[in-house]
Amino acid sequence: MTQIAQFVRAFHDHPASVDESYFGHMRFALGFAGALLLAGGAALVHAFVPPLFETTASRIVKRLHARLIARH
Repeated sequence: MTQIAQFVRAFHDHPASVDESYFGHMRFALGFAGALLLAGGAALVHAFVPPLFETTASRIVKRLHARLIARH
């Protein structure tokens, strides 16, 4: 199988390995990425202004971890 064929096949195989369609997997991954961006932004602001967003990043990461655990 060529590398291109393997890459194209992965578009189906990986989402199927977690019982999702391609678009369902995309939705989950985009939501996860958005939450990580928010957590990163909160941590960045917190680094410069410690009283702001004191627990925001850790709360988001804990919520994402719980989602991953529940998913598997």
